[in-house]
Amino acid sequence: MQAFAALFAELDATTRTRVKLDAMKDYFEQVGPTDGAWAVYVLTGRRMKRLIGARKLRDWLGEASGLPDWLVEETYQHVGDLAETVSLLMDDGEDRPAVEGSLAEWVEEGVLALRGLDEQDQKARVLAHWRRLPRSACFLYNKLLTGSLRVGVSRGLVERALAELSDRPRALIARRLMGEFEPSADFYRHLLSEERREERDGQPYPFFLASPLESEPPSLGPLTDWQAEWKWDGIRAQLIARPADAEPNQVWLWSRGEEPMAGRFPEVEAAAGALPEVVLDGELVAWKDGVLPFSEMQRRIQRKKVGDKLLREVPVAFLAYDLLEYQGRDWRSRPLSERRAALETLIADTDAPALKLSPTVRADDWAALAALRENSREHRVEGLMLKRADSPYRSGRVRGDWWKWKLDPLTLDAVLLYAQPGHGRRANLYTDYTLAVPDGGTYVPIAKAYSGLTDQEIGQLDRWIRRNTVEKFGPVRSLRPHQVFEIAFEGIQPSSRHKSGIALRFPRIARWRQDLTPDQADSLTQVKELLNAFGS
Repeated sequence: MQAFAALFAELDATTRTRVKLDAMKDYFEQVGPTDGAWAVYVLTGRRMKRLIGARKLRDWLGEASGLPDWLVEETYQHVGDLAETVSLLMDDGEDRPAVEGSLAEWVEEGVLALRGLDEQDQKARVLAHWRRLPRSACFLYNKLLTGSLRVGVSRGLVERALAELSDRPRALIARRLMGEFEPSADFYRHLLSEERREERDGQPYPFFLASPLESEPPSLGPLTDWQAEWKWDGIRAQLIARPADAEPNQVWLWSRGEEPMAGRFPEVEAAAGALPEVVLDGELVAWKDGVLPFSEMQRRIQRKKVGDKLLREVPVAFLAYDLLEYQGRDWRSRPLSERRAALETLIADTDAPALKLSPTVRADDWAALAALRENSREHRVEGLMLKRADSPYRSGRVRGDWWKWKLDPLTLDAVLLYAQPGHGRRANLYTDYTLAVPDGGTYVPIAKAYSGLTDQEIGQLDRWIRRNTVEKFGPVRSLRPHQVFEIAFEGIQPSSRHKSGIALRFPRIARWRQDLTPDQADSLTQVKELLNAFGS
């Protein structure tokens, strides 16, 4: 654990890619395979299920530190991170011995072993660790305990470090890290091995991610070199069908976030049961004689078990747009034009309403294609995808072959009404904002936004918030209506859950409108006009 704590500190202290790569390689060279497996698990953003709730941990902290509950709560609100709050309040200023035990031992014995204990035994063990760990190790232990450890490296950087360490292709490392895995010594050895044995059943491939198109499309060259498709507003997924001993096939559905979605979309899984051995890339969308609004899809997303009524009201289809594996062979290195031709034949031979071909969008020239893109919202899509016809299916975000040419977002001007501190490094700054629009002499909240301002603007706004607070509700401050912000969003829809009757999709701050006064912000009536014009 001491070695991993040192790695965590080194990664947190630098923004230099080469330094981070070398630090990870040095760590992996020093530790055994079980520690290596758990480090990979943590560094790639996977989290263990939280075993003990935050409220209970704060109660235990009050008892262990001897501080009153109100002071623990005030400290937590000020620090903004429970693991750091514990490490600070349990630090008695005395030198504590270095941590003994490996990362794997701390995870398995210090965290996972709590699962089978009653509350009193859990409490006794956790408090014992708090009292003997140095501050940095106490912080790390609590991050593991709460399942909230975030390390300052991207998954791609971890893949690069492991690829350099093992002298294996990064694409192979990326594939082996996809999907669920058990962080064991055997897994770690296989991760770095040269042997190209068959991967785990139902394991997805790394997704190829498009980059935002930042120039005019004609700069990409002749339109004939490109395949245009609609950019669907659904759930990116891989559909995997493997032969079984008896009909139907074994089927797996994976989200882009590597979440297994077994049982959530039974109509799609049933349709895939008759496929040959394939891996398809595509989009899950709500579909009934055409794509339905994303608000309908949201009714299905969180349901692990779907009743007959919801299946009838919101049927889902898988719109396939790429073929990654066919009849047991990896097709990713083949050109898109070849993969597309085979995909069209495959879907045409499959008579299942829940499995469809994502159509291409054809135009004579770039200007005609741009005109079609302008009508994207009428098709309930976000714009266009542009894919080079001769491109292979790559791993991750590789610029040049796939571009997303999205519509410009919708915007409106709203007034800052409430503010709340952020978390982690921004725990001492007000960075979470509630924005409202005027409606007949009052203000109606319309959206929450957490991003879009520069660090300088955040500091400036934070100072203004502290000087212009009207009332406090715990960590939330009610503010004098004065500051106006332009907020951008991808969609607008009616909502019975919001006081305004409207919900915005992916709202964020586009710019600080210091040139406007609150009475110049968009009114609720104007927002409803947007809903009528662009709502779903």
